[in-house]
Amino acid sequence: MQTVSPSPNSSFKSLFSDPHKPLSRSPKPFNPNNWIPNRLIVQCVSRPDSSTNLAGSSGSGSNRRSDWQSSCSILASKVVSQQGNTETTGNTSITAVNGHNTLDLIPLGNLPKPLTIADLSPAPMHGSQLRVAYQGVPGAYSEAAAGKAYPNCEAIPCDQFEVAFQAVELWIADRAVLPIENSLGGSIHRNYDLLLRHRLHIVGEVQLPVHHCLLAMPGVRKEYLTRVISHPQALAQCELTLTKMGLNVAREAVDDTAGAAEYVAANDLRDTAAIASARAAELYGLQILADGIQDDSGNVTRFVMLAREPIIPRTDRPFKTNIVFAHDKGTSVLFKVLSAFAFRNISLTKIESRPHRNRPIRLVDDANDGTAKHFEYLFYVDFEASMADVRAQNALAEVQEFTSFLRVLGSFPMDMTPWCPSRVDSI
Repeated sequence: MQTVSPSPNSSFKSLFSDPHKPLSRSPKPFNPNNWIPNRLIVQCVSRPDSSTNLAGSSGSGSNRRSDWQSSCSILASKVVSQQGNTETTGNTSITAVNGHNTLDLIPLGNLPKPLTIADLSPAPMHGSQLRVAYQGVPGAYSEAAAGKAYPNCEAIPCDQFEVAFQAVELWIADRAVLPIENSLGGSIHRNYDLLLRHRLHIVGEVQLPVHHCLLAMPGVRKEYLTRVISHPQALAQCELTLTKMGLNVAREAVDDTAGAAEYVAANDLRDTAAIASARAAELYGLQILADGIQDDSGNVTRFVMLAREPIIPRTDRPFKTNIVFAHDKGTSVLFKVLSAFAFRNISLTKIESRPHRNRPIRLVDDANDGTAKHFEYLFYVDFEASMADVRAQNALAEVQEFTSFLRVLGSFPMDMTPWCPSRVDSI
């Protein structure tokens, strides 16, 4: 058997120094640092068996060993000097060595390239060919937010928020677009908790106006309805309008708005309506009984864009940074943290507190009652500054002195898209 091993300074003497010592059966691992393209060293390995013993003392064994050494020397000299006759058939190089045609074991021009970081880098930021995970089914507002954040992307529906996180972590998706707060319903607490549990980074935000419609099967009139189904927040956002319409119907909550429309269409429910988007009506073949039924025209949901790697912060455009922190001594540190930003004229856009799940209750000794129980919290803070800004760096350095836990969830460009409350989104 012949093996080719790239080595710049190797010698054949080591192979022949002790013919009584058995040769290793496993080749040495390839080391790219020792690779010299224009020089090949050939090692001839013999495997003695019961009929041929290189260490034998007979004359025939000595002759066989001598012949084998001579063959190796001739073969090595021919390959190293590259003086063998070569003929090419198609794309295969065949070298005549010692009177026999043999294939080049390692073609110099066809070596596979090692993977680099560029091979694992995400797709371009403009959204082309990006796989974006969102919670819900086609026709959901999250799908529209994914399309606004990454035009021409491949939207991947997920049945739960956590599945969308996992899809990015497992490289099933490149990005995730998930709601974080609504102008009427407030924060989506589930996603705040998942941001802390997973190691994804916020790389952007997008704000989407919410335009609710009352959908039903074709031919159904409002007077026939006995039930309206939708997401709990959608039901709450349309409560007054439904009452003004004179609909004395039961309200039932489901997982998402587009899922409600799909359920009505799939089961051909003639007495049930769904609150969802106009795009959901188009996808599932429903008619729009009422358009724009949200109680407040300024109904906007803010979505965050998540990725496996953070983006490089800049200072040439408005940036926002999200952090989460906690302290062993409870909420008393909050004033000091806020002062670190106030002294540097950094505006805060949001403060959110969530229970500290690892230690939800802190026991404090009290001389009168023995023990007092205080709730422990994590604090999420959004502020208008880039991590490339020296003010933000100094503020976080000061915050770190007061806190026992501090993590930057992301520093990303702010969504500066103009929006008009009277605009009707056909989503």
